[in-house]
Amino acid sequence: MANKIYDREKSLSLIKSLSLAFGPTGCEEPVVELIEKKLETLSVPFMRDRMGNIIARLRFGDIKVEGRRKIMVSAHMDEVGFMINEVDDKGYFHMDTVGGIDGSVMAGRKVLVGDGKRLTCGVIASTAIHHKKKDERSKAEKLEKLYIDIGATDRESAKQYADIGSFVAFDSEFYTFGKNRSFIKSKALDDRMGCAAMLEVIEALADTDVCGDLDVYFCFTVREEIGLSGALTAANLIRPDLALVLETTAVGDIEGASPEKRVAELGEGVCISLMDRSTIYGRAEIDFVLSLARQEGIALQVKKYVSGGNDAGSIHKSGSGVKTVALSVPTRYLHSPSCVANFEDYLAQRDIVEAIIRKSNEYFSDVTLS
Repeated sequence: MANKIYDREKSLSLIKSLSLAFGPTGCEEPVVELIEKKLETLSVPFMRDRMGNIIARLRFGDIKVEGRRKIMVSAHMDEVGFMINEVDDKGYFHMDTVGGIDGSVMAGRKVLVGDGKRLTCGVIASTAIHHKKKDERSKAEKLEKLYIDIGATDRESAKQYADIGSFVAFDSEFYTFGKNRSFIKSKALDDRMGCAAMLEVIEALADTDVCGDLDVYFCFTVREEIGLSGALTAANLIRPDLALVLETTAVGDIEGASPEKRVAELGEGVCISLMDRSTIYGRAEIDFVLSLARQEGIALQVKKYVSGGNDAGSIHKSGSGVKTVALSVPTRYLHSPSCVANFEDYLAQRDIVEAIIRKSNEYFSDVTLS
């Protein structure tokens, strides 16, 4: 598995197209359309549920067998962004955050404003530096003092392009850099990398039948950044025996960070969580994945810091309870226009998910699910 041949440029192109798509929480439709087109080319059956999640299914073994195991693989489509809450008489848009965005990454950033179908370019602006007091210059601007400039001259001209309730997302470039160009920079790597990994796993498994009597549901979920609600409804619909949550995790592997707060290291593999702010993960599942990664030669590291949360927080409490594993790509500068991840870590995430599915009979034979 570790030496598996892959098309680097094909994978990067997939991550790029998904990451650059406009899709703040509540406005995921452009991302949905990209994923559905890809699933159609793979001839994989899929559906949308009432929340807007895309659920694709692969079936292995004898579909007539009773008691078939079910695995849910999940990654969220939405990204952090903003929502317009006022248009002033000078044509500036005022906004609130959709998801957690630090004030230090806002001012001066390019953004796209609209509903996904019609988008307008703009800039997040703030008080000019020569109008600030000395003690204000060293502080990040508070959200209420920021506004979006689209070049409008008054309220009416601005409202021709967007209005209260319109969405805003960062407008960012995608590029690779560093040694062997192994680093990826883009907005929305959280969690479009997870979506890309699922699509590649689906493609790898679509024509195989080596997984026993098993149904695998690949869930591209909505609204993770606000309340984890999409994954909850999908999990209640599927009622899986095991869930694999594909995510990114914020890291501090930068100069000056103490070892215990670095979380994980870019380039050292996919990161498995022991605990975060919403979930404690089962030891049997963790041990199975750690052992499998060693057997397959897949780079995997343990998350060293309890922080954040993800769709596992709602999935593990769904139905009568779900055994859950969180597998994250370590990512610097998360929830910013310039997230940075390592391509090799993405490949490790993709490969460990495929390996877990292929070897799931070993897991289910050793673990009591009742």
